[in-house]
Amino acid sequence: MSVMAITGASGQLGRLVIESLLTRHPAANIVAVVRDPAKVADLQARGVQVRVADYNQADALEAAFQGVHKLLLISSSEVGQRVPQHRNVITAAQRAGVGLVAYTSILHADRSPMGLATEHRETEALLRASGLPHVLLRNGWYTENYTASVPAALQYGAVLGCAGDGQISSAARADYAVAAATVLSRADQAGRVYELAGDEAYTLSELAVEIARQSGQPVVYRDLPEAAYEAALVQAGLPGFLAAMLAESDVGAAKGGLFDDSHELSRLIGRPTTPLAELVKAALPV
Repeated sequence: MSVMAITGASGQLGRLVIESLLTRHPAANIVAVVRDPAKVADLQARGVQVRVADYNQADALEAAFQGVHKLLLISSSEVGQRVPQHRNVITAAQRAGVGLVAYTSILHADRSPMGLATEHRETEALLRASGLPHVLLRNGWYTENYTASVPAALQYGAVLGCAGDGQISSAARADYAVAAATVLSRADQAGRVYELAGDEAYTLSELAVEIARQSGQPVVYRDLPEAAYEAALVQAGLPGFLAAMLAESDVGAAKGGLFDDSHELSRLIGRPTTPLAELVKAALPV
């Protein structure tokens, strides 16, 4: 049976992928690649192999990938550093003889208006140039990116953003995790490109309506200029680089960068994607 490794395995997506894989494969065939093994001690106790490396350690990555047949490269969280870090992973996979690399890219990376797409396009190009068999998981937005702000929306009576009437086809992080585990579990995936997004699309105005409906409190959407939204995020305590990224992403959403109606994700996971209403409910204060 194939040995499957997941980079960034202690992160939110990585953990969910491993949980999905554990329902299909022996734990001994799953490798969690992490910077801090203490964060996955619970997975190790269940039989998952834990190997230590981060995206900046080319030699450690090569050692971690020994004996690995399939590798899930979860894109680095360090925006601006992704390309050299991903290059390290790809080179290590080549040297270790990995048979397939699956990469979590961004929705419609080849034509996306999102600034975040640049590093994903460059990583996809690195994979093509490497000659490694690979499959692209072009993930749309996590619904949790928006529902995380539900408590603030209730506190201030508003959802803030600069996405205009842009349609957002988001899905739950767990939906994308099941998709990744499914692809790793299937044969003949090299060369495939999956455009993955939620079944339902909504605007931020519709998100505000849903929060108001479930909470019984008045909540509206306030569409701001990009700079004003970025400043509001900084004032709320977000680091400057993250605030800028989120504001720029909303602008991309206004241009259609987060919309897709192919339903490829739900077909891949064999069920409908998690509804917005369910994730809003989960985000409401108890």
